Parts: sequence; C-alpha cells; structure tokens
Amino acid sequence: MLFKKKRLPGNQASGLWGEAVAGLYLKKQGFKILARRLKVGHDELDLVVRGEGCVVFVEVKTRRSRHFGAPASAVDRRKRHAVSRAAVHYLKKNRFPEESIRFDVVEVIGEPDGEPEINHIRNAFTLDRCFRLPY
Repeated sequence: MLFKKKRLPGNQASGLWGEAVAGLYLKKQGFKILARRLKVGHDELDLVVRGEGCVVFVEVKTRRSRHFGAPASAVDRRKRHAVSRAAVHYLKKNRFPEESIRFDVVEVIGEPDGEPEINHIRNAFTLDRCFRLPY
C-alpha cells in the first residue's frame, strides 16, 4: 500500500462530525451554506450561512456530554476575537454588500452512533469591538 489512511485524533473526528450535523440542521432550518471549515489567515470559520435576513458566522462546539459544562462555554474571549477577525476578512474578501451579520454557536452533544442533541444559540456574541465592518 503506497498511501495509508490518516486517522484523525478523536477530538478532530468528533469536531468534523459535529460540523456535519450542525450543517444539516441549519439547512433543514432554511439556511443556505456559503462556506464550511473556511481557513482565513490563521483563523477558521466553521460555517458561514445565509438566512433569517443576514449572513451568519457559526461556531460549532461538539462534546460527548455536558459533564464538563455547556459546549458554548468554550467560546471564550480569544475565540470570539478570532471569529470576529475572520468574519471581517471574509466580508472584505468577498465584497459583500452592506448586510446584517450575526454570530451564532451551535452545540452538538453526543456521538456519531447515537442521536445528537443540538442547541442553536442565535446572537451568541457580537463583533469584537476592535473590528469594524468593511462597509
């Protein structure tokens, strides 16, 4: 065999599964997926979607259980700053017309072999105050 399949560490595989679950959930809710796992400089946007009259930057947090708290609690100040920075760069690069934006968090709790619990937190945080929209 020339190439071996690269196995992902458990948390990366879990994260990919959670992002796929969140994407399907959002599509069923009427959102249009604009981008998935988008690398923007050193930052990454899990999902960029359009719906409910705005462009939504979605941070997906996946956990097996709530034993260590709500998954959204992992979206700390540094993470909000990085997502804000990536969102502004994304809007500049893609030359979006003046449009409302928001930042959501989707919590996915469970494992791939079961039925996940999904919690969609709309307006989970606002654009970090050190950034300005490009319009």
